[in-house]
Amino acid sequence: MADPKPLSPRVSAASQLHTEDVAALAAQGFASIINNRPDDEEAGQPSSAEIEAAALAAGLSYLHAPMRGMPDEQTAAAVADRLKSDSDRGVRTLMFCRSGMRSTVAWAIAQRQEGADPDDLRDAAAAAGYDLSRLPL
Repeated sequence: MADPKPLSPRVSAASQLHTEDVAALAAQGFASIINNRPDDEEAGQPSSAEIEAAALAAGLSYLHAPMRGMPDEQTAAAVADRLKSDSDRGVRTLMFCRSGMRSTVAWAIAQRQEGADPDDLRDAAAAAGYDLSRLPL
């Protein structure tokens, strides 16, 4: 299983998940999954529908907000809405894509829309192993 890397106390990023990873995430206290990976991006990756079924079976909420490169306005809004909802409910969220980088970018953009300091976001991402130094926040 990909190792979730904390971006904040309640949000972590990870690389590609597989259906068998979902129950372990629930056991670690995650209650929500955001999938930023488009289906069929790479041979052998599980589909969004497969991961969603595993998430729902494990009692986790699920959002598929696929992106290639930077998130478009609709994807950024969907991620921001889910993160806000998860935060309001006090639950932990795992975001994933192929490497975790796109998810980290989507998280940072969503947090910036809420007024977070850009340098704090870059520092949190760097601590998790993601370089956002070139991202205009």
